[in-house]
Amino acid sequence: MQNEKVIYDDGDHKCIVFSFDNEETEESFLAVNQYLIIQNKSAILIDPGSQSSYDEVFDGVSRYTDIDNLKYIFYSHQDPDVAGSIANWSVSCGARQIVPKLWMRFMSHYGLMNFNRILALEDKGAKIHFGEDYLHFIPAHFLHSPGNFSLYDSRSKILFSGDIGASITSVYGAKNQNVNFDEIKENMEGFHKRYMAGNKFCKAWVKKAREHDVQIMAPQHGSLLSGEEYEKFLSWFENLKCGGDLIDEIY
Repeated sequence: MQNEKVIYDDGDHKCIVFSFDNEETEESFLAVNQYLIIQNKSAILIDPGSQSSYDEVFDGVSRYTDIDNLKYIFYSHQDPDVAGSIANWSVSCGARQIVPKLWMRFMSHYGLMNFNRILALEDKGAKIHFGEDYLHFIPAHFLHSPGNFSLYDSRSKILFSGDIGASITSVYGAKNQNVNFDEIKENMEGFHKRYMAGNKFCKAWVKKAREHDVQIMAPQHGSLLSGEEYEKFLSWFENLKCGGDLIDEIY
């Protein structure tokens, strides 16, 4: 089931969240948010999702802009719920595909054979112009992927955080920008403790995130966080013991 909501619109610049769910297989299907940023006739699609969700995401994007206006498609890391549809998108549009350089060698396993349109991100990230503004790719390595990035949109002041801030909960939470962090923290804790590599990496990412004026944090799974609730998340995340910190519990 596809749900969508405009989460920012100033007339020239618009951000939309698409939330894809499968009610028939909800126990084995992880609800995913995809995001679209449009500025006039330029657009970027963020973490477009698996092959099974391709048709619905394609239709959703088409409702807001011509597919030919897609300038970039950004894949924050290599997981199938992020990049499973990469071959479909490489055929259906002429967008440049932005991926962490670390994962370039794996792209052929997703059926992507033409690397001419790939923009490979170095570990330190990058800042690129997008219309009158810029997109900043912020390192998020080992959170939870060895090669991973978050994306900050300077116009909307939205931080697209990927799996950081993910809450394993109803897909419909992605439409709500007034979520209380304390109410969803329980849905975050298990995922973050197991999938994030260690507290050192959490602290490094929070330091980078605080360099930006963030109005909304938009994760790949679950609810959006803003204002005081976003600050609560940062404080929690920078002090979280996870991954290697818990090795004695795991082994």
